[in-house]
Amino acid sequence: MEKKQFSVIEASIADIQQAICAGEVTCTQIVLQYIERAKKYNGPSSLLVTKDGAKLSPQQGVTRAGSPIQFPLETLAASELLPNLDEYQGPPLEFGRMESTASDHQVVQQFGMIVGKDNAGQLNTLATLNIRGERSVTCKGEFDLHPSLGSLPPGAPPVCEMFRHFPDAIEQAKALDDQYGSNPPLDQLPLYGVVFSFKDAFDTKDMRSTGGGDAKYDIDFPAKDHILVDQLRKKGAIIYAKATMTEYNGRAGDPGGKNFPEKVLPSVLGYQRSTWAGNPSNPYDTTRSASLGSSSGSGVSVSANLVTASLGEETRQSTRGPSNHNSVALILPHKAMLGFDGGAIGADIYCDRTGILAKSLDDCARILDALKDPENGYYDPRDPYTTVPRSSVLPAYSPFIKKEVHDQELAGKRIGVIRESMLNPGILAVTPIITAVSQEIKDVLGKKLGATLVESRDALWTPDPECEQMTIDFQKSLARLVPIFMPDILFRLTPSGEPLFPEFASAIKKTEFAPGQFFGSGDLDPMDYLVLLADLNIAIPKNLTIATVQDEILANSFRFHISQYLSRRVQDWKDQGYTEKLNNWAHLNERSKYWGDDQRSAFKNWEETSDPRNPLGGRQGIDERIMLRELLRRVDMMVLLENKLDVFVRLHSALPPAKIGWPDEPGLINHLRNEITFGPNAGLTEILVPAGYVRQAYDAKFQLSPDKKKYVGQSVEIPTEIPYPGLPFSLVFRAEPGKEDTLLEIASAYEKASHRRVSPPNFQ
Repeated sequence: MEKKQFSVIEASIADIQQAICAGEVTCTQIVLQYIERAKKYNGPSSLLVTKDGAKLSPQQGVTRAGSPIQFPLETLAASELLPNLDEYQGPPLEFGRMESTASDHQVVQQFGMIVGKDNAGQLNTLATLNIRGERSVTCKGEFDLHPSLGSLPPGAPPVCEMFRHFPDAIEQAKALDDQYGSNPPLDQLPLYGVVFSFKDAFDTKDMRSTGGGDAKYDIDFPAKDHILVDQLRKKGAIIYAKATMTEYNGRAGDPGGKNFPEKVLPSVLGYQRSTWAGNPSNPYDTTRSASLGSSSGSGVSVSANLVTASLGEETRQSTRGPSNHNSVALILPHKAMLGFDGGAIGADIYCDRTGILAKSLDDCARILDALKDPENGYYDPRDPYTTVPRSSVLPAYSPFIKKEVHDQELAGKRIGVIRESMLNPGILAVTPIITAVSQEIKDVLGKKLGATLVESRDALWTPDPECEQMTIDFQKSLARLVPIFMPDILFRLTPSGEPLFPEFASAIKKTEFAPGQFFGSGDLDPMDYLVLLADLNIAIPKNLTIATVQDEILANSFRFHISQYLSRRVQDWKDQGYTEKLNNWAHLNERSKYWGDDQRSAFKNWEETSDPRNPLGGRQGIDERIMLRELLRRVDMMVLLENKLDVFVRLHSALPPAKIGWPDEPGLINHLRNEITFGPNAGLTEILVPAGYVRQAYDAKFQLSPDKKKYVGQSVEIPTEIPYPGLPFSLVFRAEPGKEDTLLEIASAYEKASHRRVSPPNFQ
C-alpha cells in the first residue's frame, strides 16, 4: 500500500516536526507545498464597482508564486449596489478603476470602490512571498539573481548585490535540510521547519516592507529585521511571506486640516486594503471581510493553511478581529511583553502590540516561548514599552497548555462573564452570535468543564439564573475609580454640546466646563459629588460604562511614529553605506498612491500636523491613553478581586464578518463597538479561541438618505443563509499580567473540550 504523502493542511508544529524526523517530508517539500497553495488560492478576490459595470481588459499585476496575478475582468455596476443612483446629489463617488502603482509602474492594482467576489476561490492574503526575483521591487527579477549564477545585469541598484545573498524561503528550507536532514536539534531550534507569514508592518530584511503602503522607496526592504523576526530565524523558522494588511495599521484616521477628499466612498466596510497588495477575503465566504482589524492577511493565511503561523499587530482589534473572523487561535501578550514599535511601522505606541496567530493554542504558546531571547528575554531596546516588570513575564508558557481534558476539569475555577460584550439593543444583526455564544459559555465552560460562571450586570441584559451575579461589577468599579483616576470623564460633552452624563449635570452646581461652556443645575459641589460617587452613596449615571469611558479622541502619535520609523530606516541604511531618501512625511506623500482619495487627503493633513498635544475641547489624546490604561487596569483588578475570579471571558464581536463594500449596520450603540477595545486600552493579555459558527447573517443594505446627499445603511429582517460551517466567532479570555498560567490553562481546556475550528471547506 502506497504511503500517504504528508500534507500541510491543518498540520500543527508538532505534526510537521514529527514528519520531518520520521523522514516523511523535508523542509523544502513543506515550503513547496505552501507555494503550490499560494499559486492556487492567493489571487485577487474583489470586484471593482464601476459606473457602468463594463468588463475590463486584462492587465498585469505583481508577480506572486512565480506568475503575475490575474485580476477579475467582470465589474459590478454601481446601481446594483447603490439604489436610486440617478437621484444621488452628494459629492462625486470614487468608482472602481485599475491604475498603475507608484511602487512599480509596470504593475496595476484596484483603486476606488470594490466588493467581494462570490465563491472567488481566491483569498489575496499574502502580499509578498519570499521567492527569489519577486520579493522586492527594488531588486526584482534578474536584479535578485542567485550569486552562483553570475553577475547582476547592468542597471541593478548597488544594494541588490547585498540583497541577493539573502536566501529565499526555498533556499532557507534547503539549507536546513542539508545541515540537519531528519535529525534536527529541536531543543535549539524549536520552530524548525515552521513556515511564517508576517503582517507587513514588521520589517523583514529579505522582503519588501512598507506597512502595506504603495510607497516608492529607494530601497523597499529594510536594512535589518524586526527583533521578533530575527528571533524566529534563530529558532529555525522559515521566513516565507508578508501578509496583506490594512495599510499603515488601519489607515490611522484623519487629524483634520485644510485637505479634503475630492471624491468619496459610500462605505469602506470590509476594506482591509493595502494599496500595494489589494483586499483579502474571508475563507468561509469570499464576499465578506477577512477581519475587523488590519492583521487580516495574517488571520486568513493561517486559517486557509497558506502558512503554519503568523505574527500580527494590534492597536485596537487588529489581531483579535482576524482571529475571530477566521477561526484561528491567538495569544496576545500584555503591553508590551513582545516588542513591536522597534523595527515596525506603528500606529499608536500606547496600544500597539504583537499577537501570535496559529491554528491552536499549543502552537501559539510554543512560538511565544521561542520568541524569548536567551539573554535579554523579551526586552527590545528600540521599543520603550518593553521595559515591563520582569515578574509579569513567566519563565515559559507552553507548560500551561492542557494536553487533554476531562469533564469538570475546571471545577473550582471562577470565570467572570463580561455581559457588556453580549448586549442586544433589539437589532437582528447581533442576535445569532449573541445567542450562540451565551449558550456556548454555559454548555462548555459551565456544565461540561464545571467552572463557576459569574456574570456582570447591564440594563440591556436579563440576569441568567444559572450564573452567579457579580457583587462589584464594571459599572460599580468605574463609579469608585473614575473620581480618582479620570474625573474629567464626567465633564465630557456630546458632539451637540450637551452633558454626556445628564445625571451628573443635574446633580452639580453650575460649572464651567471650558471657556464659555457651562452646565449643572443641581446643588452639589462637583468635588462632593465625586466623594459620594466613589463611595457608592449616590446613584451611578446609567451610561457610565466600560464602553462610554473608552470614547477616545484621535491622538497625534501616528505623526510621530511614521517620522521616527522613516528616520530610523534611513539611518540604518546609512550605517551600511547605502542611501534611502524617503525620510519624511512630505517625501512619503510625494512617492505614494492611495486606493481612496480620503487617505490621500488624510495623509496630507498628517504631514501638516505638528502639535503633539492634540488639544480638542480641553481633551488630550496622548494623556487620555495613559490615564485610561491606569483606570481600566484598576477596574479589571477590582472586579477580579472583589468577586474572587480567576479570569474573564467575553465575546469578541456580536457581528459576523461584514460584506465587503456594503454599509454598516445602523443603530448600533457605542458599547457594541467600544467595549471591544478594553483589552488593548488596558494593555492586558488576551487569548482568543474559536467558539463556533452561525449559519445566518443579517446584512444591512444601502439606501439613499432623505436629502439625497449620501448613502446610509438600512437594516434587513430576512437573513442570508450561510453554507456549512457558517461564519466564525470566538471567545476571548483575559487576566491580569503575570496570571497567564491560569489564563492558558482555562483557555486551552475550553479549546480541547470544544474543538470548534473547522478548516475552510473551499480551500482544501
